[in-house]
Amino acid sequence: MSHVHPTRPGVPEPTLTSDTHAPCRKPGSTDTPAIPAQNKGPSPQASPQTSPHGLTRFNAASPAEAETLLLSCCHSPRWAERVAAHRPYPTVDALLAAADEAGYDLSRADLDEALAAESSAPPHPDAPSAARTALRAAHAAYESSFGHAFVISLEGVRPGERLDQVLAGIRSRLGNEPEEERVVAADELRRLARARLAFRLAEGLTRRHSEA
Repeated sequence: MSHVHPTRPGVPEPTLTSDTHAPCRKPGSTDTPAIPAQNKGPSPQASPQTSPHGLTRFNAASPAEAETLLLSCCHSPRWAERVAAHRPYPTVDALLAAADEAGYDLSRADLDEALAAESSAPPHPDAPSAARTALRAAHAAYESSFGHAFVISLEGVRPGERLDQVLAGIRSRLGNEPEEERVVAADELRRLARARLAFRLAEGLTRRHSEA
């Protein structure tokens, strides 16, 4: 199966300090919003404290339950089936490494399906009106060019800088050729899936997220 990543590195054991839309949002911060549609994961400013119960429950879940949870991280049934099928995982790092590996192996059809389920993250409610307008226009231009929502990892980006980071990312990537952008989007989606899964595990799987 072809890889969507241009140069596939060896898959190192990931750490729980990375997020995106691994998204790492730690409750208790006044800057931390509810997890938006595209930013499902922990806050870039604080690593989640991984709950051992999360991994235990994930390993013990039925195939259908595990796949449902995984589909809330990346809407590729094949990706979800593959990650769920390799349970039990001995550690969270092993699970996240497997999620990364499966993300590198998304086929073109898998990637199209997963990207089609993504939605553009809205700006913070307190963002200036001009910034909201600029973001809406940028998202519309991107979706018109590439046929799917803009996806980006905001790992390490401070809350107050996220809107500017998204705008800059869209403007930069609008210049990509379609195939070049597919590679970039696939990598961002992989990082998002990994971070969303880390967030679910940090919650101990006590909350159910049905959105993809």
